[in-house]
Amino acid sequence: MDHFEYRDGVLHAEDIPLPRIAEEIGTPVYVYSRATLERHAQVFAEALKDIPRKHIAFAIKCNPNLGVLRVLARQGYGADVVSGGELERALASGMAPQDIVFSGVGKTRAELAQGLDRGIGQFNIEHEPEGVALAEIALAKDMTAPAVLRVNPDVDAGTHAKISTGKAENKFGVGIDVAPEIFGRLAALPGLQMRGIALHIGSQLTSLAPLEAAFERVGRLVADLRAAGHSITHVDLGGGLGVPYRPEDNPPSPAEYGAMVARVTKDWDVTLMFEPGRVIAGNTGVLLTEVLWVKPGATNPFVIVDAAMNDLARPALYDAYHDFVAVRPTGETMTASIVGPVCETGDTFARDRVIDKVESGDLAVFRTAGAYGATMASTYNSRSLVPEVLVDGDRYIVVADRIAAGTIMAAERVPDWID
Repeated sequence: MDHFEYRDGVLHAEDIPLPRIAEEIGTPVYVYSRATLERHAQVFAEALKDIPRKHIAFAIKCNPNLGVLRVLARQGYGADVVSGGELERALASGMAPQDIVFSGVGKTRAELAQGLDRGIGQFNIEHEPEGVALAEIALAKDMTAPAVLRVNPDVDAGTHAKISTGKAENKFGVGIDVAPEIFGRLAALPGLQMRGIALHIGSQLTSLAPLEAAFERVGRLVADLRAAGHSITHVDLGGGLGVPYRPEDNPPSPAEYGAMVARVTKDWDVTLMFEPGRVIAGNTGVLLTEVLWVKPGATNPFVIVDAAMNDLARPALYDAYHDFVAVRPTGETMTASIVGPVCETGDTFARDRVIDKVESGDLAVFRTAGAYGATMASTYNSRSLVPEVLVDGDRYIVVADRIAAGTIMAAERVPDWID
């Protein structure tokens, strides 16, 4: 459920008609619904009600907007970060340092030091040299770093190859077969408090079976580590739960996920950590766009919109599907390819799709764009950086400005020795 609905034939975000935002802010523009964001955060937390000890950290990479993060901080969410910049965003939004988990396969020594200085709650160590480096930095600061070891359970998540993270050939974590030896060596290092295990097998999962298989493998690893004398108090289960992009999609609900986790982990006696992202933010946002032209094609027309692959990269990167609907639908449909103005054939959002009939000047939205949308935007073709708006009932505010091409160009320099 989201709070984007038609009223008197016009698509609204909560109580705001989208044509008003288009008129006042311009297009393209991301529009987020606070009510939807809060509802999703609450539904996910409620789904974990049977987990006695838990910690929920929003995966900032999917939507790092400070307004979005502030809403989630007020809902009691911490942050899963993968860079020093995301760490600073989490803190700036009001999230407590101890509620921040630092993930990511390529943390620099400077970022490890930054996490220590900021007093974050946990480092997810990706491989042994990173753990050794963290121990050295912590020891030099007369500190102890709380850490878990990320393992790769070699489970195929059944998702797109570019967002799969739990197979043996993926770059993340250490092989589960060698994890006990690596954990033992890291646990012996002064400067580290090795307290558990982490995993994350991929994003946009549409079945619970791969997750359950991965969790069962980790459960056996926890038992083996305890048998070897290690204290295991935390297990980070990552995120990855999918959302419905197509009208017919039916991914597992947070309630179904929570019930599975409670069943599989009932004897673990640990604090379980969760890192939801897309399932919280995906349906929270839409990308509002204007139809520039409807151009005849060889078989079907091209609907050319003012949003482009630099504003919403997922279709170009993953052939991802985003539902495209008119803001003022007439009830008529057409078959068309939806494309943007960027000088790339890859700047295509849909091919030969049945959509609401639209004409030049009409407004439309790409739905389920609140995750991995604005955060992946660029200024390719010297286009402006897309703005973001947060709606709250009958009011809204711009939470990220449109950054004009001229502003970006002003940060560049032409050497005075080029004549």
